[in-house]
Amino acid sequence: MARTRLSTRLRRWLRGGLPTWYDPDYRLPVSSAGVGNGMEPRRADFVAWYLADSGALRREDLRHPPRASWAWLARVHTPELLRSLSDRDTLARVMGLPSWDIPVEELLLGVRLAVGGTVEATREALRRDGPTLNLLGGYHHAAPDKAAGLCLVNDIAIALAVARQEGFDGRVVVIDLDAHPPDGTAACLASDPKAWIGSLSRSDWGSLPGVDETVLPPGTPDGPYLDALDALLGRMPDPALAFVIAGGDVLAEDQLGQLGLSEAGARARDLKVARALAGVPAVWLPGGGYSNAAWRVLAGTALAVALGTERPIPSEYAPLRRRFDRIFRNIDREALGEAPLLSGDELAEALGVPVHKTERWLGQYTASGLEYAFYEYGILDQLRRLGYRDFRVTIERERVEGEMVRLLGCAEGQEHVLIECVASRESLHGRQMLYVNWLTLRHPRAGFHPARPQLPGQSVPGLGLAPEITEMLGLVARRLGLEGVWFRPAHYHVAYSGRQFFRFTDAARQGRFEALMRDLEGLSLLEATRAVDEGRVRSGGTVYDWEASDMVYDTIEKPKGWAEEVKRVREGTRFEVG
Repeated sequence: MARTRLSTRLRRWLRGGLPTWYDPDYRLPVSSAGVGNGMEPRRADFVAWYLADSGALRREDLRHPPRASWAWLARVHTPELLRSLSDRDTLARVMGLPSWDIPVEELLLGVRLAVGGTVEATREALRRDGPTLNLLGGYHHAAPDKAAGLCLVNDIAIALAVARQEGFDGRVVVIDLDAHPPDGTAACLASDPKAWIGSLSRSDWGSLPGVDETVLPPGTPDGPYLDALDALLGRMPDPALAFVIAGGDVLAEDQLGQLGLSEAGARARDLKVARALAGVPAVWLPGGGYSNAAWRVLAGTALAVALGTERPIPSEYAPLRRRFDRIFRNIDREALGEAPLLSGDELAEALGVPVHKTERWLGQYTASGLEYAFYEYGILDQLRRLGYRDFRVTIERERVEGEMVRLLGCAEGQEHVLIECVASRESLHGRQMLYVNWLTLRHPRAGFHPARPQLPGQSVPGLGLAPEITEMLGLVARRLGLEGVWFRPAHYHVAYSGRQFFRFTDAARQGRFEALMRDLEGLSLLEATRAVDEGRVRSGGTVYDWEASDMVYDTIEKPKGWAEEVKRVREGTRFEVG
């Protein structure tokens, strides 16, 4: 490992690094992102964290983008389009989200930062005659007078317009390797005689004037895709500036791309393009990506451009867990209000001095300390972007269920419960664990919609923060010296939603659960959980009753033979919906 890191640093130093633009506000500030299309709103965060962890990104290479001015946007887009960006319904239509889930100013801030990043990356690429990277951008569906397909404005066209105004007069090429055609970019650059656009895509949207477009068959795998890329690069004219959209939606598992590349194939794609553009000012952009692995494609793009490496990203690398672990190790434990071995209250009580004891959650954390933790782990900032302010934490003792902690926040003159958790220290199979009896994440300002329907047990939609809160609970258990976290899912959808982090302790139960997920795959989550709750799911002719069994945070070592037993039961179990 040390040799690998040394080699990475040496090659990075020899190549001069890769200037990379990123801001935490690149994260899409909505709670329902990813519902229905697999979009990960944290993609830029994950990539920035991985590049820093792996040593592929120097501190001086990480740049913070400016917010693009309206004057920049107006170089490409009509006044009517720019005015429409303040309309919540317009933004909802373009982003494919319900209008109640659109915080207009926060959404526009992220987009304008992305455009600013592309403009600055273009300036730096021209200055250094080499590559740069922006971790958000490639908005290729936005035309001069129309926003579409998650693209409010066209950052490539805007960056080129700024560069032209500042004196750049050379030939520009746009290599669009997103799985969808560059219709908006073609419209934006139609009047530029020194612009060439080359595209490999899966979708046939008809002839696009000025675009060298190759439409690939569904599921095109690595080999044929790379052959088509070689042909496209062979037709590319010599550029004085290049923009590359290294789309993450080319993966076989992508929900919208319909291509069939592997992660290795996507890396090979980027290496080919990087070699073809050696010595050329080039701005690399992420484009789309609608799978859990989309961030890995973008991180791989950075590795390909910065280091020219085929080295894969470790499959076990979990960016959010790694990030939270670092915060955990560096956080101010005194500010958390953690109880020392003998607190001042306990000492005073031992001496017979009357005291007012400070309420502590699980005997460890004060309310102000928990509020500080929510701040350090970025929870409060995301809640602020969702429209909440004036946060406070309360601690209450439940007589039977455990100890309750609530995070409250204000919006529109009213205080709301946003996060509520009831937990206790319990023993499970001889292990001391954190038992979560109740957890709810609430977005009272939101509403339900077809892509995000009301599930059993829900009164309001969630916050989109389940991964963060799950990781925090794991760290609470660790801080308390416990071996893990466990809970009992009362419904199918609860277990399904937690499957990325939790597993059933019993291998046979896990096998039945995996078989159930497989056989209900054709149903929506609401339809599936209703079918189970209503007794319409059968196995071997018998009605299947949901098993509210123990699920544990999947950091605990599995018993010997566990995976084999899971597979045996999964393959031997079939479910049918009546």
